[in-house]
Amino acid sequence: MRYAIVMAGGAGTRLWPLSRTGRPKQLLRFIERPGDSRPRSLLELAARRLDGMIRADQRYICTAEAYREAIREELPEFRDAQILGEPAPRDTVNAVGFAAAVLAKQDKDAVFAVLTSDHIIEPEEVFRERMELGFRLVENDDRRFVTFAIKPTYPATGFGYIERGTPVRDKKHGKHPAIDGTKDHAYQVVRFVEKPDRPRAEAYVQSGDYSWNAGMFVWKATTFLEALEKFKPDSFEGLMRIQAAWGGKKSKAVLQEVYPTLPKISVDYAILEPASKGQTTAADGEQRFQVCMVQMDLRWLDVGSWPSFADTLAPDKSGNKCAGEGRAVLHAARNNLVYAGKGHTVAVLGVEDLVVVHTPDATLVMPRARAEELKLLHAEIGESLR
Repeated sequence: MRYAIVMAGGAGTRLWPLSRTGRPKQLLRFIERPGDSRPRSLLELAARRLDGMIRADQRYICTAEAYREAIREELPEFRDAQILGEPAPRDTVNAVGFAAAVLAKQDKDAVFAVLTSDHIIEPEEVFRERMELGFRLVENDDRRFVTFAIKPTYPATGFGYIERGTPVRDKKHGKHPAIDGTKDHAYQVVRFVEKPDRPRAEAYVQSGDYSWNAGMFVWKATTFLEALEKFKPDSFEGLMRIQAAWGGKKSKAVLQEVYPTLPKISVDYAILEPASKGQTTAADGEQRFQVCMVQMDLRWLDVGSWPSFADTLAPDKSGNKCAGEGRAVLHAARNNLVYAGKGHTVAVLGVEDLVVVHTPDATLVMPRARAEELKLLHAEIGESLR
């Protein structure tokens, strides 16, 4: 059966001071969309994208255990058992492995999508079509790991890239029919490149052979665990202990004991890179894992910083963008982002290309061009304002 795991564990330090330890970016109701009566959270948008694609009782959220109650409040339709709470952050390979272990225990045929909770993705019908293709690729051949790729619109240095190989030519296989859409949208993966420098990013975009790594995947739970055993046996061993106890009286105690000890590494480094290089074969000599990509030609916005949040807003005639429940007043100002907290007025005069954010207990002012440095400032501020 098909399942979906929405990953919602990030802290969102580049959206400080609005994003805090107790209320991370994925739970902030600050995304305004045409036709909505109120701002939405990124997590709510991610959950709604699953409508018509995955049954409500087969949707899960993997997050920090500390966010459980806040998520239940934001999305009450998710039962407690549908929230997989990590007792400590151990990066994405263990979060995905945790989900795979839980799903494989209850359904040995589980195929699941790993989805992000911090993106704007439009149009949603194209997203659902490509996810459907991803599911069918795995259902047709459970050796496959499917990743999703976005056509780059500029030479970003903060994203990972995927080099596209030859098209997937899927044939009728077992009980599943041949897959429509593979010719134009599904490809073998040559390699993954993590956050290149500017010259390399420019070369990748110009070549047309590289796409942004969207951080979304589809695979069979048992196959993922097999790859984990091969490439990260320490994580596999710990997750098997968690799986064995899952659903019993000691499940919480074992999770809290074992999970924080798992080696911290991303799923791209731990699984996808070695799998794409063909580092293991089955007994018959056939490559055991096949990594392929599905191209998603759509609007994909990673709302991970104030400049990217600004991309969700309409500008005034001077290029300024304003948000928040408070009042923003700008005069002789150009290309600024102003977020005004409730009950507060932010006045901006004669400046350009600034980010100004007001909340009840903190105010941020910075050049837009230096937004990536905010996480360094955040580290110096101290716990009292986090």
